[in-house]
Amino acid sequence: MQSPPFTLTLPSELDLVYSSSHENPGENSTTRIYLLAKTKGKQVEEMLILQIADRTGPPVAPMTVPPLRPYTEKRIFLKDRVGKGGVTIDYLIQLMAWNPDAPSLQSIVKKAIVIPPHWALQGQFQFVYQGEHAVSIRYSRDVNSFGIKVSDAGDAWEKGSISGNEKRVYEVFQKTFLGMIETFRTITP
Repeated sequence: MQSPPFTLTLPSELDLVYSSSHENPGENSTTRIYLLAKTKGKQVEEMLILQIADRTGPPVAPMTVPPLRPYTEKRIFLKDRVGKGGVTIDYLIQLMAWNPDAPSLQSIVKKAIVIPPHWALQGQFQFVYQGEHAVSIRYSRDVNSFGIKVSDAGDAWEKGSISGNEKRVYEVFQKTFLGMIETFRTITP
């Protein structure tokens, strides 16, 4: 297993559930995918999906990452950019619904690990490193795993009206996720 071109401290102890790689001949790259999860019993509480595309031949086109966009602008979200370790990191924090039927999560479901089909907070960040690596990280946490009762209603998480426990949970997640980005360090080859 090839090491990523960076180090990062995760907010929790996450176990590797699945990994794979596939060739992208049209882009002269290989993409590695890692799924990590923290479970309570057999149910996911936290999940991290790491994708790293590595250039394998002469560039066909510059390595890029697609722009991050919130699922909806009605609900609270934070989108920004920060420079760390010589790279520009784009990040997005938002509320989203976990979907256990999503193709990207079937490797977890097949291991009889339950992904609850309800709200989770998700932080995503991505960057291109030295023009040779494109990295995308998606970290999410079940809103019910914070030990505080929160609403199941989407409108309780809207930008203009979020308050109480929902606001506290969002703020804790935001601090945790931004702290994870703060630990990011590139590795010079």
